[in-house]
Amino acid sequence: MDARMTGAVLPGGRKVVLEEFPVSEPAYGQVLVEMKTSTICGSDIRAIYREHLGKGAEAYQNVICGHEPSGKIVKVGPGMRRFHEGDRVAIYHISGCGVCHDCRQGYMISCTSPLRAAYGWQRDGGMADFLLAEEKDCVLLPENLSYIDGANVACGFGTAWEVLTRMNVSGRDRLLVTGLGPVGLAVAMLARSMGARRVFGIEANEKRKRLALDLKLFDDVFPAEEGAMASVEAATAGERCEVAVDCSGQPGGRHLAILGTARWGRVGFVGEGNTVQFEPSPDIIHKQITIFGSWVTSIAHMEDAAQHLGRLGLHPESIVTDRFPLGDAAKAYELMDRGECGKVAIVF
Repeated sequence: MDARMTGAVLPGGRKVVLEEFPVSEPAYGQVLVEMKTSTICGSDIRAIYREHLGKGAEAYQNVICGHEPSGKIVKVGPGMRRFHEGDRVAIYHISGCGVCHDCRQGYMISCTSPLRAAYGWQRDGGMADFLLAEEKDCVLLPENLSYIDGANVACGFGTAWEVLTRMNVSGRDRLLVTGLGPVGLAVAMLARSMGARRVFGIEANEKRKRLALDLKLFDDVFPAEEGAMASVEAATAGERCEVAVDCSGQPGGRHLAILGTARWGRVGFVGEGNTVQFEPSPDIIHKQITIFGSWVTSIAHMEDAAQHLGRLGLHPESIVTDRFPLGDAAKAYELMDRGECGKVAIVF
């Protein structure tokens, strides 16, 4: 009798359905990963849980959801080159064609081949007892990182690491973060570890504001209201911040990130969706500002992020506020949808 497992599917309309699936056997170059944790990403909520966007990279194909998986390899197929049974891994969540220019750079996120398939979007993801993955998509976890740490690195912390390293954040910089959900918290934690001398946040939700302050990742957090920019100016003696990152994905948050950036500064956009309006001459051109658009990360940089966290003994798990078993996945997604928590994890 074939082994069976439970997995979660998102049909849209703010629903979660648990179904039975066969446990797959790994083929050549594949591994079977026993799931230990799978965290919920804001893009799952925006693009799948609420409604199926059904186009482009976010076209959900009614597979097992979850693109932030971490677990232990329990079976390997033939042709293994690096990984073995018993290895603790996180999964880079886009399996690209492997031969296009972007894939050869490690940026499978930007693969445009029809063979591109993201875990939890176009192929089965981590919200199940087991995950069938390609060996090439695995990232080894340092021994001192937990499985929940690894799941966070798989997307949110990888996204934060990418934008910060591209903007070359260092001890020269004050940082402003707009939108203090899980990615905003990740940006703050990593920026501090890279030497950012002061870190400020702007957040509309009072619960998330309190969480950010409780984690001691920010020098101060200002409410997202009319006086937010005056607060940033007061905290920086009128100079504003050398670097700003918008994680809100909201027009107001993006605009505040631009306005809060000092002359010759850098702005990173990682929050998805919506639009933004600004005045190019006074807001960007005359201030000599550089804008970075950054989408997730490369697999090489995801490995770098995991190693960096391991070396410093930093734990992304600290931003996880709620843990649920797979059987309570509906409650987990409902909580994440309300946007009043930190990271939410399914723990097996």
